[in-house]
Amino acid sequence: MLSKLGPGLITGAADDDPSGIATYSQAGAQFGFSMLWTVLFTYPLMVGIQIVSARIGRVTGHGLATNIRLHYPRWLLYAVIALLLLANTINIAADVSAMGDALHLIVGGPSQLYAVGFGLLSLLLQVFLAYKRYVRILKWLTLALLAYMATALVVHVPWAEVVTRTLLPHLSWKTEYITTVVAVFGTTISPYLFFWQASQEVEEQLATPGALPLIQAPQQAKSNLRRIKLDTYIGMGFSNLVAFFIILTAAVTLNLHGLNDIQTSAQAATALRPIAGEFAFFLFSAGIIGTGLLAIPVLAGSSAYAMAGTFGWKNSLDSKLNAAKAFYAVIIVSTVVGTGLGFSAIDPIKALYWSAVVNGVISVPIMTVMMLMASRQDIMGTYVIRRKLRVLGWLAALMMAIAVVAMLATL
Repeated sequence: MLSKLGPGLITGAADDDPSGIATYSQAGAQFGFSMLWTVLFTYPLMVGIQIVSARIGRVTGHGLATNIRLHYPRWLLYAVIALLLLANTINIAADVSAMGDALHLIVGGPSQLYAVGFGLLSLLLQVFLAYKRYVRILKWLTLALLAYMATALVVHVPWAEVVTRTLLPHLSWKTEYITTVVAVFGTTISPYLFFWQASQEVEEQLATPGALPLIQAPQQAKSNLRRIKLDTYIGMGFSNLVAFFIILTAAVTLNLHGLNDIQTSAQAATALRPIAGEFAFFLFSAGIIGTGLLAIPVLAGSSAYAMAGTFGWKNSLDSKLNAAKAFYAVIIVSTVVGTGLGFSAIDPIKALYWSAVVNGVISVPIMTVMMLMASRQDIMGTYVIRRKLRVLGWLAALMMAIAVVAMLATL
């Protein structure tokens, strides 16, 4: 079973990065149990759109950027990729800084130096480790997310009220509530996840002896499409379950004690300490480091895959550095610039907010293009998506469009 899990599991786990933890913590701290419904609501939408991205990669043998370059106007591709690079780099900056702060909280010492160390470690693993070995490390890093389930288990939770408020939420039309809902949606359904999972399906195909794009090898379709479905259902389920527990932990500790203004994941861990105790504090902080080590490669890697697909560069984490120089250059520059932003005068909270805005805006055209591609026989052959996936995918795009409009209206 574990061998069948890979791109979907890693993609889902990477969605709960330190900046995502901050968003979920803020949602729970500010609105308590009234935000838990968002995790259930986004799950089928997330599954649908991620299966679409994975199928595009496995069927065509190309990532999203390559497919967009081959079938759609270049101006659309260049605009989307430029915004994706900007948002990913800011996200890397926020995640690296959060990891440095988390280690500082646990052991003391210089948080900025720790941030540089984490950025460098992530970079070295991506550049110098073979793909199969690297994927095994990423799979094990997903276990770091169990820290957030464990945190919820060491604090008192009124489960009857939690179930009731999750299934029958108290909705609000206040600006703060709508903004937080939009933030949760934007954190859960992010463009870099689309590019990463599609490209990882291509990597899996290239790393498997005898495997070919499904459009060339229909005999391989049944087992691979079943694997993609299982992998994505479990990966996105794991991601949203962890998000649920982060919101829940913040709700039963911070919200109930009147601590409603949480801006970063490190602030959430610090605020948790006097309320939930040292063990809960340690689990929460350690989880930030583990999820950051998982998310940074996905952010930098998705940027590299996108740029390589745009310009037709050789791109694979299985390639040596000198065989894919441009591809690895994007990974190096994204990680170094993201890490360097932690030393600048840029406000990380505002930067992360605008990163979420950019992610939300570009997710709509990307999802629209993905859905159009997945429905075209000249691209997908006989593997065009059927009614269920089509409904879920378009519903995800529609919900994100509504979220973007709501977000822009509250700016």
